[in-house]
Amino acid sequence: MNVPEPRTPGRYRVALICLGNICRSPMADVVLEARLRSAGLDQAVEVVSAGTGDWHVGEPMDERAAALLTEEGYDTTRHRARQVSMSWIGEYDLLLAMDTTNLDDLRSLDQTGGATADGRLRLFRDFDPIRPGSDVPDPYFGGDAGFRDVLTMVERTSEVLVTAIADVLAA
Repeated sequence: MNVPEPRTPGRYRVALICLGNICRSPMADVVLEARLRSAGLDQAVEVVSAGTGDWHVGEPMDERAAALLTEEGYDTTRHRARQVSMSWIGEYDLLLAMDTTNLDDLRSLDQTGGATADGRLRLFRDFDPIRPGSDVPDPYFGGDAGFRDVLTMVERTSEVLVTAIADVLAA
């Protein structure tokens, strides 16, 4: 799957969006950054995450998400929740929502419809090689297995994203 052209040649900006920015989108942020670093793309690609709501702004990642990521060798220490801003629609090359509700919220911020029309607003799992177009389920109210399932989805989807971003940057 292709990603949109970068707004700035040689640079790429990705925003990962969920509801509160303490579970799904920060997990995807941490994993995608690690994969980009491994591919040597970390200097050319900026990754951020945010929530559509403001309930957790300034808070660290959910303890269960952070514990699992740490157990798997990822660094979770820098994350602090924030809320997506309308300005991101025109600034980021690709905004990936964790579920269809988050995607609808992003579309409501896209006042002109331009980012929607040019494919900059998508579901994160549009890039999932196993279940493209599916939602990333919110593990917040569930148990540890839900967080592990999300990590599995995020890891495989991040691999595809890294390849797509590398391809568009090399073009």
